Amino acid sequence: MNAPTASATTYEQLTSLLDGRTITVVSGAGMSTDSGIPDYRGPQSPPRNPMTFQQFIGDAEFRRHYWARNHVGWRHMDAAMPNDGHRALARLERAGVVTGIITQNVDMLHTKAGSRNVVDLHGVYARVRCLNCERLISRFELARRLDRANPGFLESVAPADGVEIAPDADAIISSTAHFRMVDCETCSGILKPDIVYFGESVPKPRVAEAYDLVDRSDALLVLGSSLTVMSGLRFVRHASKTGKPIVIVNRGTTRGDEFASLTVHAGCSETATALADTLDQAGTRSSA
Repeated sequence: MNAPTASATTYEQLTSLLDGRTITVVSGAGMSTDSGIPDYRGPQSPPRNPMTFQQFIGDAEFRRHYWARNHVGWRHMDAAMPNDGHRALARLERAGVVTGIITQNVDMLHTKAGSRNVVDLHGVYARVRCLNCERLISRFELARRLDRANPGFLESVAPADGVEIAPDADAIISSTAHFRMVDCETCSGILKPDIVYFGESVPKPRVAEAYDLVDRSDALLVLGSSLTVMSGLRFVRHASKTGKPIVIVNRGTTRGDEFASLTVHAGCSETATALADTLDQAGTRSSA
């Protein structure tokens, strides 16, 4: 199903509100649905129960099951490409309109599209951290180790028509009992994706960097987030307290709508592209 399309009047209100202002963007899962990555809370999304930090660290069997599914699913996220919305935001950054992006997504698509000032609030799928010695390795390196430890596993669980992928690079597969997990090569500690799970706190320096982005811009634009969790909503509340205009673009209501100067029920790709095109045509910014 295609995302809803905003009216011409709504687009006029959007550009009028943001024209002449520098913008910080907060992006959520709805930003990446056009790239083939599902969201958690969109109108067409099935019920999902994302993993919690306590589940991951407290149950070795749960961890093994997670890594088996991730060993399949991360490849789908790695292969995903930026959509028109990601590219539009990168264009607006080059033009000096967007000063930075605070993303709740772990897919790195903003960076792939060319955006440079990106705060990956919840981490990224492409790194793995040891919970004991804090050593970081790439997801590619871990994949090579898991392939060696589990010959034939991918072929045994992936049917010809593919598997369903969850938003956090987790593949929906049931048979994982034969999967063997590996530990940190340095200290034998537990390996975890360098991603902030539910029940885990975002590192304070990362939060401070995001707040600084909001403070240094004139307006806040939310794209594709229901703002259900506080990690994103706090920036909307902060912008509201400082009197900045707030525009929320989402395919449904959000927890932050009460703070918004304008809510737009439309797709992120088309809205970001329309905004970039309009500001370019108006000549409100010169290309950097």
